[in-house]
Amino acid sequence: MSILNISAYRFVSLDDLPALRERVLAQCHALELKGTILLAPEGINLFLAAPREAIETFMAWLRQDSRFAGLQAKESLSDGAPFKRMRVRLKKEIITLRQPAIRPEGGRAPAVDAATLKRWLDQGHDDQGRHVVLLDTRNAYETDVGMFPQAVDYRIASFTELPAALAADQARYRDKTVVSYCTGGIRCEKAVLHMQDAGMENVYQLEGGILKYFEEVGGVHWRGECFVFDERGAVDKALSPAPIQPPALSSGRLEGSPVGEGELYT
Repeated sequence: MSILNISAYRFVSLDDLPALRERVLAQCHALELKGTILLAPEGINLFLAAPREAIETFMAWLRQDSRFAGLQAKESLSDGAPFKRMRVRLKKEIITLRQPAIRPEGGRAPAVDAATLKRWLDQGHDDQGRHVVLLDTRNAYETDVGMFPQAVDYRIASFTELPAALAADQARYRDKTVVSYCTGGIRCEKAVLHMQDAGMENVYQLEGGILKYFEEVGGVHWRGECFVFDERGAVDKALSPAPIQPPALSSGRLEGSPVGEGELYT
């Protein structure tokens, strides 16, 4: 497999979006990258595909900007680039929740790494003896492809539906440890900040999301594959492409766009 696929995000205040977009797009074109980058006042979210040397050159260039110095990427390989073109888009949010009181660029949500979550699931409780509840923050068509089988799945059609679902179900989480998860970390981080704002305690995000969990512990306790928003359709526990059946792939298209051309999630 000759193409490196990376996903990364960082919540950080950005106030020079039009000029930043032009610089980023020019560098991507110069290196012949394909994928999508979202820029918003709250940060950056990206999926890119290219030979490894081109990706590493771009990331080194991007990290020269101190705002992106700590940007960490999740990696997977494929035989070809799963994107048709390169786009850099300006958005109001890099992941849309429509909860303006939530300011993720102001500070990270509490997190657990993959090894810790695996250990908690192995032993059936966290290190304080509390029952662990997994919360899937993704959309229903994603959870149909694969998920932690014991996780709460609200069957939402959009991330913006999650706050209402949580508000109607808070008793489920009382006196428990809650770990939210998503594909690459961005939705579960924002979800935890919302849960904290709503007064929920002992809430964590899965650091790096499902992709990092697959990378670090091999997907133990996971069932199925992981939906991704590009032409691969999904990846398996080894982070190899795992094409999904057309009905599931079709249901994952965003606003009538082909997979990989809709809004970028992680």
